[in-house]
Amino acid sequence: MKLGDIAQKVGAQGQLGKALAQIEPRGFSIDSRAMQPGELFFAIRGPSHDGHEFVADALAKGTCAAVVSHDISNLKSQISNPPLLRVEDTLVALQTLAHAVREEWGGPVIGITGSAGKTATKELTARMLSAGGAKVIKSIGNFNNAYGLPLSVLQLVSGGTQPEEVDYLVLEMGMSAPGEITQLCSVAPTDVGVVTLVAPAHLEFFPSIDAIAEAKAEMVDNIKEGGVAVLNLDDPRVARMRFRRLIEVRTFGIEESADVTAVDIELRGLRGSRFTLQTPRGTVPVESPLMGRHNIYNALAAATVADYYGVPLERIAEALSQAAPPSKRGEIIRFPRGFTVINDAYNSNPRALKEMVATLSATNSVKRRIVVAGEMLELGERGPELHRECGREMARRGVDIIVGVRGLAQEIVEGARQAAMPEKATYFCETPEAAARWLFDNLQDGDLVLVKGSRGVQLERVIGELRRLSGETG
Repeated sequence: MKLGDIAQKVGAQGQLGKALAQIEPRGFSIDSRAMQPGELFFAIRGPSHDGHEFVADALAKGTCAAVVSHDISNLKSQISNPPLLRVEDTLVALQTLAHAVREEWGGPVIGITGSAGKTATKELTARMLSAGGAKVIKSIGNFNNAYGLPLSVLQLVSGGTQPEEVDYLVLEMGMSAPGEITQLCSVAPTDVGVVTLVAPAHLEFFPSIDAIAEAKAEMVDNIKEGGVAVLNLDDPRVARMRFRRLIEVRTFGIEESADVTAVDIELRGLRGSRFTLQTPRGTVPVESPLMGRHNIYNALAAATVADYYGVPLERIAEALSQAAPPSKRGEIIRFPRGFTVINDAYNSNPRALKEMVATLSATNSVKRRIVVAGEMLELGERGPELHRECGREMARRGVDIIVGVRGLAQEIVEGARQAAMPEKATYFCETPEAAARWLFDNLQDGDLVLVKGSRGVQLERVIGELRRLSGETG
């Protein structure tokens, strides 16, 4: 797609020169730091930065042009005749372009939302569809908001990709306020909408979990006519979404009689799980390296999509057997001193934390089970009690040591003590580095450590500091 076509689609003001109009961007970027030469830079005004301040940097790095909404002081004094596309609103332009590209391509879009499991389900869905011989484009990392989702869609016309060769587009869709899923679906109308689960996340912005469910249900409300909703039948709030409109529904679950389910489940701790996958088209034995019952649900959600599109069951099982956890979402790291760390530091909420604690508790052949639990953000007025509840759950599950990190994680420690966990087995640190130093001084051969907290706490720094103290570079 050439700049002249892009200018027309986004309603750019004025005329581009003939030479500029013929340039075909190699990709699209909103971050001048990560931008590659030949990409088209969108100067987005975000909550903390204005991309217009970095247009000169982007041009210096070799952007083919920049999409801007106002004059940039001193730019012309730095660069003669800068290649600019002027629009009223650069974010709207980015979303408009992504929508146009999605519609011109016309293939199936699978949208995935939920309070947890979005990224894992996205990765598994893309892997299973690819195993069936399809060419799949998936969301970049966790690009799941108003800024990131359009960039994921624009992969259809980036890096030499020919849109007509792409069979599926698998998109993660996040939200922290009502209306956001609807907005994302307007950018990339979905043919299949997946809702993984509803949990107390972003409660700071919602009056109740039911209100969160209502916002997640926007996925079902916005599926294209003739599309299908893929819903977790074991989550009552998600299960009720199947009654919102007349649309085909495919369900997954373990406890209820879902369309796609898992039986004969064997949870194998760090070695993942085994189960028999049952679908309307038959059954197949599965061995998954992904640990925990929650990852079985993620696998079932993805398998429901793959089954809907006719991927052979053997290919679904093969794809799952070769899966790996996304970065900072259940990665297993073994240290030379003999202890093992589960890096689940990407994010956290009470339900997800409890699920990982259950996985830790069920893992055999370990010396001590240790949880490094970071503060869980955006829980609103219920935050303190929800943290204490998690601490009580850890004590009940037989966790040997708890290290709380930052802010309300102190309430996790307090909850564990309320449940009769010895004070000498509970600690609180203000920073990830302090927690890492405590671990380094106290960990023993055979210990298993879960590291999990909200994104803003950046608990991956615990692992980085542990590696530094251990003399590791990786």
